[in-house]
Amino acid sequence: MVAADGGDDCPVNIVLIGLRACGKSSVSRHLSRLSKRPVLSTDLLISYEEGGRSIADLVADCQGDWRPFRDREYAVACKVAALDGLIIDTGGGMVVDWDDQGEEIFSERKVSVLKRNGFVVWLQGDLHRLAQRVRGDVTRPALSDRLTIEAVMERRLPFYRQAADWVVDVENKSRKQVAREIMQQVEALPYMQGIRP
Repeated sequence: MVAADGGDDCPVNIVLIGLRACGKSSVSRHLSRLSKRPVLSTDLLISYEEGGRSIADLVADCQGDWRPFRDREYAVACKVAALDGLIIDTGGGMVVDWDDQGEEIFSERKVSVLKRNGFVVWLQGDLHRLAQRVRGDVTRPALSDRLTIEAVMERRLPFYRQAADWVVDVENKSRKQVAREIMQQVEALPYMQGIRP
């Protein structure tokens, strides 16, 4: 593996997954300060590779079809997973792909590539509170033209559970508390100390 800091034995990545508005971006920044690791946001990397265009614009270009975006997401996941010692802040849909009927399914390809060199942490929050936070946010593209935001989020819960190596409940905690909790857990893992499983 190529170490993000140029070192030869940098620990594996910490990968944050979870629903929209669960706090992945702010927790990742706190984790970065605690661990001295760089943060890479998969959504920001996709936007960068697309000339700074927003995720909403990219999805709108495809008339609301999320499949091309999920393919971009997979390509970016492969790139970041090739590096060591990162905190990877993923988009809410990193755990999903689409089947031939246009339904969301678990993304074996994206999750497996991130887990190959990463410890996956699910930031679990109250679905209804998170849905309320993102409702009406024009910077976030609609997840479905048929289902409510709550329905889409609820259908994704088993996918997060399946992907996660560890689950952290974010309710009634500061983002700094969540980051400290994650660090305590990952520091205890043998392969976070440079010993590969």
